[in-house]
Amino acid sequence: MTYRHITSLRDGYVERLTLNRPEVRNALNDELIAELEHWANRVRGDRAVRVAVLAGAGSCFCAGADLAWMAKTVTYTQDQNIADAEALTRMFGALDSLPVPLIGRVQGAALGGGSGLAAVCDIVVAEQPAVFGFTEVKLGIIPAVISPFILAKIGRSAARELFLTGMRFSAAHAREIALIHRVVPSDALDDAVESYVAEVTTGGPEAVRAAKSLIREVSESPADQIAGLTAGAIATRCVSPEGQEGLRAFLEKRKPAWS
Repeated sequence: MTYRHITSLRDGYVERLTLNRPEVRNALNDELIAELEHWANRVRGDRAVRVAVLAGAGSCFCAGADLAWMAKTVTYTQDQNIADAEALTRMFGALDSLPVPLIGRVQGAALGGGSGLAAVCDIVVAEQPAVFGFTEVKLGIIPAVISPFILAKIGRSAARELFLTGMRFSAAHAREIALIHRVVPSDALDDAVESYVAEVTTGGPEAVRAAKSLIREVSESPADQIAGLTAGAIATRCVSPEGQEGLRAFLEKRKPAWS
């Protein structure tokens, strides 16, 4: 598939994805949504990828929904709106369930769906001036599609304040509520992202994938099943070739083969 609204670059074992609609502040429309889902499904099957970085071209990460797309959807029927929402849900789900870490690089603004993109990233670094917001109620709608991903990230209390007011908030506040993980000066943004890329890739590739999967499995499992799940997960890793190599490398005071 040839992409029109995103650029995808393979940099060794790093997949670098950029929203590439700077003229509209990387706003989401139906075409961009389809391209993001396609990209996520392609990367999912590529074992050579160890980490992915999501960025936005220009001065803004993602300003939410595209105005031209919104103008078109005003005339949509209930069924057409459902189809649009289902496509958006598939896209966010595909990004959220990537088997490798997804690192978000946020500059400018991440509003509405842009904050949703931040929520499905495993690690997010933002510049100090960045602004976030779930602004849907200001338009008479609600952040329904992104709500499962937002609630998993920030919890009900923070969502109550921010969903109900639609207020914009700073990168510092986004970090306080755990929507993002690190706030840095604008000129340090790229270095901070690359430090996370380097840190992630010091781990065993299969172990990192298993750790990401474990987070989802534990958080979604009944309490009485968690002990068995976690015991089986660590035992499987300990006897795996990668686990054996990592443990032996540690004991022998050398770098593991994947380093």
